[in-house]
Amino acid sequence: MSRIKKKQHNLRKRKTRIRGRIYGTERVPRLVVFRSLKHIYAQVINDAEGTTLAAASTLSPELRDVLPAEGKKVSAAEQVGGLIAAKAKDRNIESVVFDRGGNLYHGRIAALAEAARKGGLKF
Repeated sequence: MSRIKKKQHNLRKRKTRIRGRIYGTERVPRLVVFRSLKHIYAQVINDAEGTTLAAASTLSPELRDVLPAEGKKVSAAEQVGGLIAAKAKDRNIESVVFDRGGNLYHGRIAALAEAARKGGLKF
């Protein structure tokens, strides 16, 4: 197995293991983070109904004009965390369970989580 395939396989295993333990309900939905090479995405999901309650990313219209075109991925993740917290507060969501999507709680993932906490989400 090539090195890249092995990394993808290990990420998939971690993601499956985490999702086996984490479940979002109507009162306490799941905050999901997906990280690509250029962008970061966050969603608040009610798993009981299978609906997305709030979503934010670096491609959101609210952030697209504010973010720099290149670099500064950690600061972009912080802004996405603040935006998802604000959108969740608008929907009267105060606490969530955090799904890091198999990624390490480090760098952009940690920056998004800390910004969401500063924005008022509890997890």
